[in-house]
Amino acid sequence: MPITVALDAMSGDHGPTTVVPAALRVLANLSDVRLVLVGDESHLRATLSKYSSHDMERLDIQHASESVEMDDLPSQALRRKKDSSMRVACDLVQNGTAGACVSAGNTGALMAIARFVLKTLPGIDRPAIISALPTMTGYTHLLDLGANVDCTPRQLFEFAVMGAVLAQAVHNTRYPTVGLLNIGEEEIKGNEDVKEAAKLLAGSNLNYIGFVEGDDIYAGTADVIVCNGFVGNVALKTSEGVAKMISHFIRAEFKRNALTKILGVVAMPVLAALRTRI
Repeated sequence: MPITVALDAMSGDHGPTTVVPAALRVLANLSDVRLVLVGDESHLRATLSKYSSHDMERLDIQHASESVEMDDLPSQALRRKKDSSMRVACDLVQNGTAGACVSAGNTGALMAIARFVLKTLPGIDRPAIISALPTMTGYTHLLDLGANVDCTPRQLFEFAVMGAVLAQAVHNTRYPTVGLLNIGEEEIKGNEDVKEAAKLLAGSNLNYIGFVEGDDIYAGTADVIVCNGFVGNVALKTSEGVAKMISHFIRAEFKRNALTKILGVVAMPVLAALRTRI
């Protein structure tokens, strides 16, 4: 049975010029997917006319007269742009037309709109942002990455539940291990919210392994690592900065002289594979 995904075609840094060719690539590679491009219909049809594809029959367009800009406040996007491509994409999930929606736009606005339109499951107070990060043993799922700056112990526990379910569904991890990010592994370490969250996790049916530290993220110590959005976002941005720094150093070393430039050409396949992996 085909899966229908509503795709916000207007949001993000580049809008339809990026979203449309990406959508066509998805259709070419996944025969069981239908896409609904959401956005300004005339603009989308003009962009689609530049491409030829045999998969257009699995592509629909849903008109939306507005778009959420990257600098829009989430509250303004929610209240004042009720016909934005982001809002309409979420509406398509809410009314059953689509099974999921995807947007590369304003993250805060997307979280606010999705929570308002789609609500949360019973027992879940807030949504969280999650990403699968590469480790030395595979992947670890880190959440929250910025949606909730301050979290109660109960919310941290709920993040652990959501992260474990996602790890099972996406990476087929049978019984995901869950760690709670802290400044040390000892029980006396951390603030009161983290300590209380640890008690909730220890008393649950989750495969909780205790506190983990920052260096455990990439060691693959746990399949799921939980933290509040402030800590998670800092960890993510710091990781991006380190990756860019290492990449800069590698390029600088290979450009040092004629010999290292030749070695750089020889090493290019390895470097490309490394870049793809991390």
